[in-house]
Amino acid sequence: MVASSWPGVDPEWSRSINVISTSAVDAPGTTRRWHILDNGAQLARRGLTPTGTLLCVHGNPTWSYLWRTLLSAGSKAAHPWRVVAVDQLDMGYSERTGTFRRLQDRINDLGDLSDALDLQGPVTTVGHDWGGVISLGWALAHQEQLAGVVLTNTAVHQPPGSSIPPALQLALHPAVHRWGTTTSDAFLRVTHSLAQPPLPADVRKAYMAPYRGAQRRSGVGNFVADIPVDATHPSYPALLSVADGLRGLKVPALMMWGPKDPIFSDRYLKDLIDRLPHSDVHRFEGAGHLVAEDRDIASPLFQWLAGNEASLPSPAPLPSPAPLPSHNPQTPGGSGTRQFRPFWDSVEVLATGAAGGETAVAEMGPDGTVSRSLSWHQLHRNILDLEAGLRDLGVGKGSRVSLMVPPGVDLTVTLYACLRLGAVVVVADAGLGTKGLSRAVKGATADFIIGIDKALLAASLLGWPGRRISVRDLPAIRRRMLGVENSLDALTRRGSAQPTAVPSDASDPDAPAAVLFTSGSTGPAKGVLYTHRQLTAMRDTVAGTFGIKEGSRLVAGFAPFALLGPALGAVSVTPDMDVTAPRTLTAQALADAVTAIEATVVFAAPAALHNVVATGDALDETGRAALSRVSLLLSAGAPVPEPLLAKVRTLLPGASLHTPYGMTEALPVTDISLEEIQAAEAEAASGSVPGAGNGVCVGTPVQGARLAIIPLEADGRASGSSPVTSHGITGEILVSAPHVKDSYDRLWLTQQESVNPAGWHRTGDVGHFDAVGRLWVEGRLAHVVTAPGAVVTPVGAEQAIERLDSVRLAAIVGVGPTGTQAVAAVVETVPPVRTAGPATPQLAGHVRRAALDAGVQVSAVLAVPAQPTDVRHNAKIDRARLARWAARVLAGGRPGTP
Repeated sequence: MVASSWPGVDPEWSRSINVISTSAVDAPGTTRRWHILDNGAQLARRGLTPTGTLLCVHGNPTWSYLWRTLLSAGSKAAHPWRVVAVDQLDMGYSERTGTFRRLQDRINDLGDLSDALDLQGPVTTVGHDWGGVISLGWALAHQEQLAGVVLTNTAVHQPPGSSIPPALQLALHPAVHRWGTTTSDAFLRVTHSLAQPPLPADVRKAYMAPYRGAQRRSGVGNFVADIPVDATHPSYPALLSVADGLRGLKVPALMMWGPKDPIFSDRYLKDLIDRLPHSDVHRFEGAGHLVAEDRDIASPLFQWLAGNEASLPSPAPLPSPAPLPSHNPQTPGGSGTRQFRPFWDSVEVLATGAAGGETAVAEMGPDGTVSRSLSWHQLHRNILDLEAGLRDLGVGKGSRVSLMVPPGVDLTVTLYACLRLGAVVVVADAGLGTKGLSRAVKGATADFIIGIDKALLAASLLGWPGRRISVRDLPAIRRRMLGVENSLDALTRRGSAQPTAVPSDASDPDAPAAVLFTSGSTGPAKGVLYTHRQLTAMRDTVAGTFGIKEGSRLVAGFAPFALLGPALGAVSVTPDMDVTAPRTLTAQALADAVTAIEATVVFAAPAALHNVVATGDALDETGRAALSRVSLLLSAGAPVPEPLLAKVRTLLPGASLHTPYGMTEALPVTDISLEEIQAAEAEAASGSVPGAGNGVCVGTPVQGARLAIIPLEADGRASGSSPVTSHGITGEILVSAPHVKDSYDRLWLTQQESVNPAGWHRTGDVGHFDAVGRLWVEGRLAHVVTAPGAVVTPVGAEQAIERLDSVRLAAIVGVGPTGTQAVAAVVETVPPVRTAGPATPQLAGHVRRAALDAGVQVSAVLAVPAQPTDVRHNAKIDRARLARWAARVLAGGRPGTP
């Protein structure tokens, strides 16, 4: 045993200790030799008093080396922690006992060690794999010392009727078990291969070192053999005791998870969350079983510990963070708060009033006529009936229900029924693409999936969790093929047979209501959790800002607003289009929808407006007349160029055109009209208003919202925590409003980063204020280019380039290391080039001059037939993808397709 040969381990941490065993498997008085990594002596030598102790327990077939980053961080933290990482008996460099030690023995063993070390607390346990179960067993037996529990990819319960993971089934097979786990080192090598990215050679060697030779791998084989595959296994009672005991454990808990783990998948995470519902959770997308190797878990763990230090028995607890602003909607002009009105309140009011027989929701068919509609009374009745049917099926408060139904009547009824039940609706649309959608649905771990046939087929093929409910009744064969147990139609019929409606379960305004997924345009889509209070605040903000009242009539061509109409008390119609592909909306389909309900308000995404303008010439006089009666157009989801709005004005001459700025986490944030955009751009061109220009003007905050900026630093980051509102300072945009999201779902670290400073949400966008208080958006923080001596935000230069007649879309990207990046312009030309690659000298010259006029020096100009855009909005250019492509081309690689 040579500690100096273990990369990342300080030899001072390594030591052995003799422990008297009290386990039944050992004879009374037996002494066992343990090896541990312990920074306690190091802290004492430095004169540092630890805040507490982390007791870290590895699984199979790793050893204490797994926790080396925690030992290092604990020694350097502003508030140091003693970290004790154990090698379990028969594992790592601890004694090979020659006995078969079961789960309860190992829990007892850990207790013997903690007694020998005289651990007094506060102790926070950290566990991985089967070390997670063992650490929890110790925690339950030592609650007087316990300060918290931390878990990484583990499990305490096997769901009834399901088998253990295939990899463990194989390892347990009689023909494989002894050879795979003990005779050979196959089990170790397979486990190490799960690291993503692959382990460096010296780290892999360190993991293998304690297990050289079959005689040193007996514990590996015994650990596998002790997996309780069912209730007959000798260790099942111990496992069940730990699982049941967790429900009464009230200490802080943190779970850091690798979703790509083929062994401990998200279903085990879901079970742990159910047992420890107060826990903080962070899923590291792309990480797997060895999450401690795949990602930095030390930084978030010690950040979490610091946040919980105030609850520890410490003589000088850290000050409490500043309180978040109230999410109660403020009465305009007053200091009081409004009485909470549930999201569905307008539906109930209108259903029982004079408007009860009038149309509430409608869908358009391909022939330009209404294919389906419900009155307010019918809508309310259907919601109550489905609510009752879903309740009978087991949907209730806190149930997660994934909705995979296109916007329209069915989705509206289902959404409002679920919200009334207190269920948490999960909305991840097909616009994320198959991979992104699957990642989102699996991460949300829904209890139920309600979907159209296509979605249910995907659920079957891709292994999405949740009991499956179809929209329509299905033939028996198809029902079995899709694993469907019921339908919305059948549940509605069942509910309608019940004599009286049961009062809504959603009585807590601050209970979770919905998980909505971001577009994924700058990384994996994130689940955004909203409470009932925040959903209603969104409703009230939209109503107050845009003057949408009960009785308004709107066309919902933008998915988020397709569900907001009934909450606003507005008559709403879904046009004939694929709402998950906005560019499928035509001018004729829009005119038909407007005509159907005599709509005066239109919601449409920018890509939808592009196609409406492109197909406008096909409109007849009736269609043009219908569009001329629209008085308000709202377009959100991506920047809307002023020239596009000017063209839309020719089709909707009577409409006030507004482009609210917002995001999934806060919609809307600001608002601006076409006339205000034109005025702002004129002022930017003339220089009459300081700070005007270099971005897209998105106007001023909506009702109840506040904005601020965290200035950018020379390295392109916005790492400060002091918001400013001065004009002309570029930085990350912050927003505070009653309708800002509650948190990121199961992304604890991301959430912490997004609310610094407290009370604000970091948007990830960069921009600045002008002298009259308008916000100008300059791009995404992730897309800032750090050129030598300059930080370049992309939008200003892109706008300047797009004014060229030969350019349709432009993207500014950085190539090279941070701080020395070359600025590259990637342009989609008119007409489009046939192949991607370096631009012609003439085009490159025009682009460089245009960018220079905007203050940006472009080093390279590349042309592509079409810019890669996000699937959901068909409008957001994938600049990260373009940057990788540009780097390859400029390094001499084959251009190919970006």
